Amino acid sequence: MKAIAFNGSPRMERGYTSRLLSSLLKGIQSAGYDTELFYTNTFSPLPCTCGSMHCWDIEPGICCMKDSMQPIYQKIKESEILVLAAPVYIPLPGEMQNLINRLCPMIDPVLSIVDGRTRAKLRAGWKTEKILLVSTGGWWEKENFDTLIRIVRELAENASVVFSGALIRPHVHLMFDRGDPTDEGKEILLKVEEAGCELVRKETIDDDLLKFISRPLISHETFVEMWNR
Repeated sequence: MKAIAFNGSPRMERGYTSRLLSSLLKGIQSAGYDTELFYTNTFSPLPCTCGSMHCWDIEPGICCMKDSMQPIYQKIKESEILVLAAPVYIPLPGEMQNLINRLCPMIDPVLSIVDGRTRAKLRAGWKTEKILLVSTGGWWEKENFDTLIRIVRELAENASVVFSGALIRPHVHLMFDRGDPTDEGKEILLKVEEAGCELVRKETIDDDLLKFISRPLISHETFVEMWNR
């Protein structure tokens, strides 16, 4: 069993997103899954520019963009868990958006109506069972993640794959002091690791666990005062 993760942070292993993702993958591994991690900045997926739905109508399941993404498709197809990790930009780092757009081949456009929405299904041969978002942000409130959450949720639901949740961490820099996790930061990272274990064992991560990971570390007012100094 396997989980594949993509880190879309331009800072790659130096970023806060990597700190949380590393703990999550540690938890996934402890539950018995193999993991593989890719940084979008290292293989730089091209944007989807065919404009013809090639992967649906011409060569079903095959992307016509011939770039470094091609060998990665097979790795995604063979993984039961797909983790998409990125910091909040406006709303996503560009190469992570390219990656998400390039996942169109996983969707088989056999349509059905689910809760009033048009949905397709996962293409045969893809093992993907769950998709999880991991995201970090600098501002205080969780609402800054809403657009990212909707993008990843829609990807999962359009492919009739379980959206396992959004592991988000606002004002993430306050988890660390000069690069080292604070006491609260250590607690949060342990909970992120626990979330990795839970992701393997259940379809979705427990809401109370996600709330602990994303809880406020200071008041909104104090955050704004600190930011504006």
